[in-house]
Amino acid sequence: MRRALLRLVFAVALPALLVTVWWVASAGSTDVYWPPLRTIVEAFPDVWTAERLRGDVLPSALRLAGGYALAAVVGVALGTAIGSYRRVRAVCEPVLEFLRAVPPPVLVPVIMLFAGIGDTMKVTVIAAGCVWPVLLNTVEGVRAVDPVMAETARSYGITGAARLRNLVLRSASPQIFAGLRQALSIGIILMVISEMFAASNGLGFTIVQFQRGFAIPDMWTGILVLGLLGFLLSVVFQWVERRVLGWYHGLRASARRSP
Repeated sequence: MRRALLRLVFAVALPALLVTVWWVASAGSTDVYWPPLRTIVEAFPDVWTAERLRGDVLPSALRLAGGYALAAVVGVALGTAIGSYRRVRAVCEPVLEFLRAVPPPVLVPVIMLFAGIGDTMKVTVIAAGCVWPVLLNTVEGVRAVDPVMAETARSYGITGAARLRNLVLRSASPQIFAGLRQALSIGIILMVISEMFAASNGLGFTIVQFQRGFAIPDMWTGILVLGLLGFLLSVVFQWVERRVLGWYHGLRASARRSP
């Protein structure tokens, strides 16, 4: 109980300090682009009504979920195949290094030519950026499977899907989740960027519209909503990670306690 309270205090202390500093530093501001935090907070309930949340936040979240899920499936599948076979890895590695060096926002005009300007384009942009950390971490995780465990599985006749599920993916899962964590932050960024191009709703579209209309306090409320969305998704991801990788965290905790 005491440890949980300490973790809660540490988790809340820094955000509370930053908000306090922001409140005090901006209290007497007369700059139109840097309004007082009090003004932003007062504008928040008027701007982000239930109707706007359904019309802008929900579509953004659905696009992010679609692109992120697509990137996770493709990244894990390709990463497992590439990491399992040395020759495939030798052939694909130069191409992968080239493609991952291309910033996903640069691909937005190209993707618009093929996918149009609807939700397909936005989901594709998110997936194109999120897939690389998942794929590359999966490759490294599969490559790092313990050879003793692999030999033991072979000796017991564990092959095919059973070997893939119980040995390869399980051993690589910490690396896979590390890639998924990186992909989540990339996905949020690309969600906003994709909605700045030929969009009619979404968080990115709304923030830009506020900026173009010089509704600066409203624009700042959109930035706060984006931050809150990212925080909420991070909390959900950590909960899922703890559930899925409970065996891994337990193993590490046991190793730390052992002399």
